[in-house]
Amino acid sequence: MHEVWCLHGAVGAATDWKPFAHAMAGEGVETRAVDLWRMLECCPMPLMEVGRVLNAECRGLGRKTERRPVLLGYSMGGRLALHALLDENPPWQAAVIVGAHPGLESEGERIARRASDAEWGSRALSGDWRAFLDAWNAQPVLAESGARAEPPLFRRREIARSFVDWSLGAQEPLWDELPGIRVPVLWVCGERDAKFRAIGERAVSLIPGAELAVIENAGHRVPWDQPEAFAARVGEFFRRENSSEGTTDKRG
Repeated sequence: MHEVWCLHGAVGAATDWKPFAHAMAGEGVETRAVDLWRMLECCPMPLMEVGRVLNAECRGLGRKTERRPVLLGYSMGGRLALHALLDENPPWQAAVIVGAHPGLESEGERIARRASDAEWGSRALSGDWRAFLDAWNAQPVLAESGARAEPPLFRRREIARSFVDWSLGAQEPLWDELPGIRVPVLWVCGERDAKFRAIGERAVSLIPGAELAVIENAGHRVPWDQPEAFAARVGEFFRRENSSEGTTDKRG
């Protein structure tokens, strides 16, 4: 069976995954909600290093369990998951990527995004916390979702730092590297999230054997917009992977 390592999004928290964890428990699937903010508690950490840390932690725990490790990342967490999957000899047996961006391909776009994220970081660090969250949740890509980001105030320093270290503008584009992913991938997007649906369609065309799941009546925050449909689709993916275990090795 699987153990799913869940990576939250920007301005998110590990506790965001509680409903998903409950749903997966009914399928006999264990979950491990990763607090990404702990990685920024003491010092900066670039995107590539996060992937290496996640892989090392998974390898360290692998000796204590026979469950198959799966990496699940939403939005920012999905970008971090891609870096882990593209690191040398990743330990993951499968991956679920939700609403993630493999990277901006124009240097001009990356410069503009770094400037925008620096402003968000400043608001997160020293602005009014409630006003910051309200503005974040009001963004067009998020506004269609009923769910809201509500991270704890005590993580504001780490959240602010993530807008610099883990900015989409600080990320080198991964599009050309995606064909190097050799584990089964389920790429998920919301039906109403046109931008990230197009990104998902392009991504799965590059990853060998990847499949795209479009969840009806969902925006960008798929796992919380349609939690039952999301859990059911992920559970179906896991059951198929379990049935094929031992007959297909995509990591060879």
